[in-house]
Amino acid sequence: MPEVTIHIGGRGFDVSCQDGEEPFLQAAAKMLDDEAQVMSDQIGRMPESRMLLMAGLMLADKSAATEDRVKSLEAKLAEAQNELKALREAPAPEPERIEVAVVPPSVTDTLAEMAARAESLASVIEEKTAK
Repeated sequence: MPEVTIHIGGRGFDVSCQDGEEPFLQAAAKMLDDEAQVMSDQIGRMPESRMLLMAGLMLADKSAATEDRVKSLEAKLAEAQNELKALREAPAPEPERIEVAVVPPSVTDTLAEMAARAESLASVIEEKTAK
């Protein structure tokens, strides 16, 4: 079991940990040291036990706030997942019916006949104006 020296509030502490946990221990000690440094800057020198207690309480407060935030976000995520599930399970909307007017064949025939007459008249006019 390796023994690691951590520094908190300018003081060294020898701590044992499991193999491979050294980086995690150093990271946790850094967090505690950062809190202890803030208190030391504000209050000044204090007994070791009080410094560690206050730094631990500050970290616990931050941890509690983070846990509350995580719970709130988990609730929002669950709500969004339920809404998404409901939307996926909802029946597809009815297709929109669009009616298009149909031109009867007799109208098409009449229009074709009128076009033929117009072309015929245009040809007659062209012949007369050409003479």
